Amino acid sequence: MGFRRHGPFRPGDQVQLTDPKNKRHTVTLREGGTFHTHKGSIAHDDLIGAPEGSVVRSSGGTPYLAFRHLLPDYAVSMPRGAAVVYPKDAAMIVAMADIFPGARVVEAGVGSGALTCFLLRAVGESGRVTSYERREDFAEIARKNVEKFFGGPMEQWRLVVGEFTAALDESEVDRVILDMLAPWECVDAAAKALTPGGVICCYVATTTQLSRIVETLREHGSFTEPHSWETLLRDWHVEGLAVRPDHRMVGHTGFLVTARRMAEGVTPPPRRRRPAKGAYGEEAATG
Repeated sequence: MGFRRHGPFRPGDQVQLTDPKNKRHTVTLREGGTFHTHKGSIAHDDLIGAPEGSVVRSSGGTPYLAFRHLLPDYAVSMPRGAAVVYPKDAAMIVAMADIFPGARVVEAGVGSGALTCFLLRAVGESGRVTSYERREDFAEIARKNVEKFFGGPMEQWRLVVGEFTAALDESEVDRVILDMLAPWECVDAAAKALTPGGVICCYVATTTQLSRIVETLREHGSFTEPHSWETLLRDWHVEGLAVRPDHRMVGHTGFLVTARRMAEGVTPPPRRRRPAKGAYGEEAATG
């Protein structure tokens, strides 16, 4: 299946309708279908055959702007089993883990399939994404979401139901993405799968998880010094000379940690920066 549909709207397309108040509705087009709102109905046939960016009017006279879904729009509106990875974090994973066309990527914790869509887009037709999910119900939701967005099964994607550490059968992979409650339990398996120079990227929600995964990566001995951060997204209101930050923002959603796989048998250089006094507890400080 293709990565992106072009041309006029066709039956089966997911169309985003935006009203004058910027309220958005998602419609899957079908011949003879009708979309009902409190401002009147819209016939699907009025959209089928029209180009993207068209304006269609409801029976009540309200204009709606029609576009196909962008992936960020689809990710936050898709049916959910587990929580989705928000676009701001998915974008950082793609950029900071350096997901490139042709990359061989392993993902553990498929959730609802949002990140999987971003990864498939990034690796392109020559790449490969293998997703491991322990829960069969989550895996099925993710499969439906991914196939709905791309319009059918993806040859570049393999979905495996099972524990990552037990089911992993990949080697010489370029990137490993861990989105789970206890990613530190999977560091050894990830190290064995990654090619030297490859990147491990972990997505966690709490500072306790952040601390444990960073320390596990340090102690493992196969990775460079971990880099950890979070991304905050703030919109701006712009009306003429009235330019100010929006009243709401997308704040904390999760922490990201990346590190690179070193060559087999290489010892990482000692850290030059000493930890703060008491960072590892009083026992470690006096021991």
